[in-house]
Amino acid sequence: MTRRRGLTSPLALSVLATLSEGPMHPYEIARLLRHRGKDQSIKIRYGSLYTVVQNLEKRGLVATAGTARAGRRPERTVYRLTDDGQEELEDRLRELVGRPVKEYPAFEAALSLAGVLPPDEIIGLLADRVRLLDVELAGARAALRELIAEQRLPRIFLIESEYAVAMKQAEADWVRGLIEELADGTLEGVDHWRTWHRTGEFPAEWMERGWAKTDRAMHPESEVDEPG
Repeated sequence: MTRRRGLTSPLALSVLATLSEGPMHPYEIARLLRHRGKDQSIKIRYGSLYTVVQNLEKRGLVATAGTARAGRRPERTVYRLTDDGQEELEDRLRELVGRPVKEYPAFEAALSLAGVLPPDEIIGLLADRVRLLDVELAGARAALRELIAEQRLPRIFLIESEYAVAMKQAEADWVRGLIEELADGTLEGVDHWRTWHRTGEFPAEWMERGWAKTDRAMHPESEVDEPG
């Protein structure tokens, strides 16, 4: 089989992982994923799960194993994992677990553009974000405790939830620190930021370093050729 790395999405991987337990039809896969709470970690569109399975079949990663009927319900096609599917599942997981990749979270993108808004407004918005993060953290921790107490799940089945809580807590702590620096003026550059929004003029230092619009910035062809 010719390896086609990077084409198997997290949702497709979740299908392959579920089928590694044995043949089943897409409805059963969806039910198991929902029951196990995988939609908290993987963006799952249950309505398109059949399409995902069909695409995996075209790639030779799953194959038809027969049909099944429950009561008066229509027959459903049952799928099994192929050898190529097992190899793809293992190889892709090794990549995802072992190799950091650059991701583009929406919050990181917003921070890169936050200068458009005045610092005091950003402080208020960040405070709102921390309050919401604290609510989400409380809910996530309560859900974890419930899973442990009621279902007696071993931690191995909860590590993705633990990771999510840890990342959310780290974000909340970092945002609190940023709010403090913005509020007390210790964040380098915040005074220039305030001046810009107060006067509408870019600070001279920003102009000198090319961080703000200048006549030269309006005519970049004087320095750099446009891409061909």
